[in-house]
Amino acid sequence: MKINYALVFFIFIIFFVISFLSNILGPLIPDLVSSFDLSLGLAGFLPFAFFVAYGVASIPSGLLVEKYKAKKVLVSAFFLAFTGAILFALIPSFQIALLSLFIIGVGMAMLQVVINPLLRTVGGESEFAFNSVLAQLFFGAASFVSPLLYSYFVQNIHSGKASGLAAALENLVPQNLTWVSLYWVFAVISLLMVLVIVSVKFPKVEFKEDEKIDTGVAFSELKSNRMVWLYFLGIFAYVGTEQGVANWVSQFLQTYHQADPSTVGASVISNYWGLLTIGCLLGLLLLKIFDSRKVLQLFTMGAFISLLAGLFGDLATAKIAFPLVGFFGSVMWSIIVSLALNSVPKHHGTFSGILCTGICGGAIVPLIIGNLADWIGLKWAMLFLTITLGYIFSIGIWARPLITNSTIRNRKEEAVNS
Repeated sequence: MKINYALVFFIFIIFFVISFLSNILGPLIPDLVSSFDLSLGLAGFLPFAFFVAYGVASIPSGLLVEKYKAKKVLVSAFFLAFTGAILFALIPSFQIALLSLFIIGVGMAMLQVVINPLLRTVGGESEFAFNSVLAQLFFGAASFVSPLLYSYFVQNIHSGKASGLAAALENLVPQNLTWVSLYWVFAVISLLMVLVIVSVKFPKVEFKEDEKIDTGVAFSELKSNRMVWLYFLGIFAYVGTEQGVANWVSQFLQTYHQADPSTVGASVISNYWGLLTIGCLLGLLLLKIFDSRKVLQLFTMGAFISLLAGLFGDLATAKIAFPLVGFFGSVMWSIIVSLALNSVPKHHGTFSGILCTGICGGAIVPLIIGNLADWIGLKWAMLFLTITLGYIFSIGIWARPLITNSTIRNRKEEAVNS
C-alpha cells in the first residue's frame, strides 16, 4: 500500500491533541483549589475522574475498535471530548469538572486504543517504529505547549491589554475564572477534529493477532499469571508517578515557595513534559547499548534523587529538579511495556489491554497524595512517590523477559557465534 503522508501527518496531529487535552490539569490545580475552595483531598478527585476513565474504558474501547471502523471510534472519541469540554466551559463548577474530566478521559482512552494500529496501517509496518517515535515527539510537544497557553490566557484575559485569541475569549469567561478559557479552546479543537475526521477517508484497519483483545480464553490464561499483574502494577506505578508530579508540583511551588502558578508553576510543568520528551530520544540511544533493565534502574535512581531535591531544596533547585524527574521518567513506560510483552509468549493484544488499564494509576496516586496532604502536608505527602519509584526500580531486578532488547553488543556476539 502506498503511504499517504498527509494522513500520517494528520495522525501525528491527533497525538498532539490527545496530549494537549490530557496533560493540562497539573497547572490548573492551584486555580481549581482557590476558585472552588477545595481541600487538597478533594482536588485529588480531579485527576482521579480523568484517569479512572482509562481503567473503565480501555478494554471496552479495544473491543469497539475491532467491531467498528476506526473512523467511527475517532469521531465518537472527539465528540465525547467536545461534550466534556463545552459542558465545563458553560458550567464551571467542581461537580461539573468531575463529570467533564471523566467524559474527556473516556474519549482519550478510545483514542489511545485506536491510534497506534491506525498509524501502523496508514504509515506502513516498515516505518512503524520510526513513526511511533515521531508521534511521541508530537505528544510531548503538546504537553510542553499547553501550560504555556494557560499562562498566556491567565495573564492576558481581563487584563485590559488582551488581543487576538485572549480578547476573543474575554466575553466567554468570568473575571475570576480566566483559566476556564482553556476549556473553550479544547471544545473548539475537539469539534474541529470531528469535522475533519468526518471528511477524511481512512483505510480499513486490519488488527494483527498481537493487537486483538480476547476477553475469553486469553484473559482467563493471563489473569492466572502472576507476572501479568506484577507488570500491571508497574504501569500503575509509572503513570501514578508521572501524574503525581505533574498534578501537584504547581500547588507545591505555590504552597512552599509562594511561586505564581500561572508563571513559575506553568513553566516548571512545561519543562517537565519537555524534558520527558527529550529523555525519550536519549533512552532510544541507551537501549541500543545497555540492557533495558539496567537503563530502567539508572533512570529510576535519577528520578528518585531529583524528586528529593525538588521537595527539600530551595525554589531555584526545585525549578530544575522537578523537570529532571520528567527527564528520568522518560524511558519508564516503554521499557516496562516491552519487558512485560516480552515476558509472555502469546496473547499480547489482551495483555496490552490489561496493561492499559494500569493507566488508572494516574487516578489513584494523585488522589492518595491529595488526601495525605490534608493530614501531613503536601511536601510529605509527595514522598509517597518514592514508593512507586521503588516498585519501578524493582522491575529492573526481578524482570526475566523471554527476549531481551537488542543491543550493539548482542548483535556482535550473535555475528561471532554465527
